[in-house]
Amino acid sequence: MMNTDLKVSVDLSNSKLSFDDFRQIIKKDYEFAVQSRIVSLLGRKEVLTGKAKFGIFGDGKELAQIALAKVFEPGDWRSGYYRDQTFAFVSGISTLYHFFSQLYANPDIEADTSSGGRQMVAHFSTSLLDEEGNWKDQTILKNSFSDISTTGGQMARTMGLGLASKLYRNNKDLSYLKYFSKNGNEVVFCNIGNASTSEGVFWEVINAAGVHQIPAVISIWDDGYGISVPNEVQTTKGDISEVLKGFQRDENGSGFEIFKVKGWDYAGLCETYEKAAKIAREEHIPCIVHVTELTQPQGHSSSGSHERYKTKERLQWEVDYDCNAKMRQWMLDAGIATAEELIEIEDKAKDFVRIEQRRAWSDYRKMLQSELEEVVSLLSEINEEVVELPLKTLISTSESSLKEVYSTVRQVLRELRFKDSPQKEALLIWYKDKQKLNQDRYNSALYVESDKSPLNVATIEALYGENAAIVDGREVLNACFEANFKKDERILAFGEDVGKIGDVNQGFAGLQDKFGDMRVFDTGIRESTIIGKGIGLAVRGLRPIAEIQYLDYLLYALPVLSDDLASLGYRTKGQQKAPVIIRTRGHRLEGIWHSGSPMTVLLGALRGIHICVPRNMTQAAGMYNTLLKSDDPALVIECLNGYRLKEKMPDNVGDFTVPLGIAEIMREGTDVTVVSYGSTLRLVQEAALELDKIGISIEIVDIQCLQPFDRTHLCAASLQKTNRLLVVDEDVPGGASAFILQQILEEQKGYYHLDSQPLTLSAKAHRPPYGSDGDYFTKPAVDDIIESVYQIMNDVNPQQFPDLF
Repeated sequence: MMNTDLKVSVDLSNSKLSFDDFRQIIKKDYEFAVQSRIVSLLGRKEVLTGKAKFGIFGDGKELAQIALAKVFEPGDWRSGYYRDQTFAFVSGISTLYHFFSQLYANPDIEADTSSGGRQMVAHFSTSLLDEEGNWKDQTILKNSFSDISTTGGQMARTMGLGLASKLYRNNKDLSYLKYFSKNGNEVVFCNIGNASTSEGVFWEVINAAGVHQIPAVISIWDDGYGISVPNEVQTTKGDISEVLKGFQRDENGSGFEIFKVKGWDYAGLCETYEKAAKIAREEHIPCIVHVTELTQPQGHSSSGSHERYKTKERLQWEVDYDCNAKMRQWMLDAGIATAEELIEIEDKAKDFVRIEQRRAWSDYRKMLQSELEEVVSLLSEINEEVVELPLKTLISTSESSLKEVYSTVRQVLRELRFKDSPQKEALLIWYKDKQKLNQDRYNSALYVESDKSPLNVATIEALYGENAAIVDGREVLNACFEANFKKDERILAFGEDVGKIGDVNQGFAGLQDKFGDMRVFDTGIRESTIIGKGIGLAVRGLRPIAEIQYLDYLLYALPVLSDDLASLGYRTKGQQKAPVIIRTRGHRLEGIWHSGSPMTVLLGALRGIHICVPRNMTQAAGMYNTLLKSDDPALVIECLNGYRLKEKMPDNVGDFTVPLGIAEIMREGTDVTVVSYGSTLRLVQEAALELDKIGISIEIVDIQCLQPFDRTHLCAASLQKTNRLLVVDEDVPGGASAFILQQILEEQKGYYHLDSQPLTLSAKAHRPPYGSDGDYFTKPAVDDIIESVYQIMNDVNPQQFPDLF
């Protein structure tokens, strides 16, 4: 592990720079440091005066981030967090104007270029897509993956971003993808706070990065605390680089190069990052830079004060070892600048920051003022007493928000509900027109909205020859994957047991032998990193299929799926995408830990990811074909007990498509509509045979996808015929079945077609015990389905269908 110390003397004997050139570089860096510090101080004031809602800043980390920015080249990637403002300013990822625009939550994407007002301040991202949703040339950009607030959350995708460079360097079949890499020379720079190294995802990624030897430089900003909790409570030995020593590379094998440097040591920081970047870029060896003795002059955020938990001695130390102050003194001692020159730099920085802050605030207020004036003008034309008070209140508000403007309009329209006038009509027209604008401002881009959406993929029917082979379902999947791998070198698959044995159910059997271990490969048991790997690879132009062995295990990756992948399009307002496919299997297998169907969790956490629940492997194959032609992320949940069930092999197994969100009637009927999906669908079909004997005809609808849900409203159309509804699934009571009911009864207005109470049939509230008996008494069985349908008919006609029990 390398340690560096402050170098006060300056030796230029071997330098190509003149001393004056050297001085100018140092002075410019100091100007950046001062600017960034003033941004933090002024930003906090803006929060405390009420002009902004919340602030979190990077003060105390200026010098380390300036040194890091010096080695950040076009094509490189940043996977950082909300303390990286100095790095963002110096590298050009963001500007002071954009920073303050984000602080004020300006919804104009030209003002807050990172998120269009959707993220809190200091969450940076680069626009990776053009207006048509096509990838920009990443090799000429300084790429920043969109930040998330989840502590440690930036680690997972770092693995994929770095692995992409590895694959672009070693897999020559990818050399044509020149917009994404220049021979794998790109480094991913991941920044994380010292407290967040306690997170499990940090250790997952450190382990995986060491295994794969990805070109990453992971900086740990160590200011000694995690909010109020000191390192001694956070970390063994109170020092993360001491703990990580076992990962240090040596002559016996691969590992990390680990550096330790003080955050106020400007020269040492520059030297350290130059070495680390060179090792990562040229040798593809990951590096850790532990930056210690950092300070946090304003505490954690604008919501608290660090004086509450730091001693007087610690607070004084932070004053004495403030990185900006230390650099200032070093510049004076080394003769790099005079006191007068530094004062001039500081005054100039203050003026510039204030100008940019005022410009950002002015532009934000102009947007608000424009709509405020329009509303005031429209309301002033309405000669009604009920308008007077809302109008006066709105005018008197010193700094109104869009919320107040639109709330006033809606209040007035409610008050005028019995009135008709041209003036009211003008207000109503204005409101409806602005709703389109506000939809774009605040509710757009949850999914891809370009022609690359999977909803725009043309439907191609599966074709079968006269002598179509009858095979295991797993063989259909295997043939589908092989056909796609042949067509597209960008596709790769990975997960636990995916490589050598072709996954536990043989969907990828033999494909590693055919396409090599750079395209089909095993991973360790680290679900968060598997998903993060997929995200990073996808955003760098590849088409990953990331496998999570069982649906239950998806929960271990939920923060990465929910916080990072699902929200990516929304939080960047459509400027970034990661078309990763997550493949897993679940439902009917017996036992507490392999039989879960946590659809409630997925529906609540994964808005922004399509959720596909195919009934068999042919439907799954068609969905994979659709997804590989489009650019949205998706989760495909295969039926675990369906791999050895017999299916016909389509002639066009790699080409036919199954549209997402299109339900299908599997059996026509007249008495009750039964809606289901996945493995329970086969049980419903079995139950239908006995129900026929009883004299009850059920119509069976396979929804096929939970997100999007039944886009053609087939469920409601079926209800128009039967007027009765049963929803069957394996989630807990009130889980996915409640969502399905809401979609059918409310969204599709199926409520108006009901003649009897709709019912749901789900699993019990607990997980199923092991064994067939446990499964029978826990999850919907054929008997349960028959009796639930019978109960509906008993309520309708008790004479024909008397009580059973």
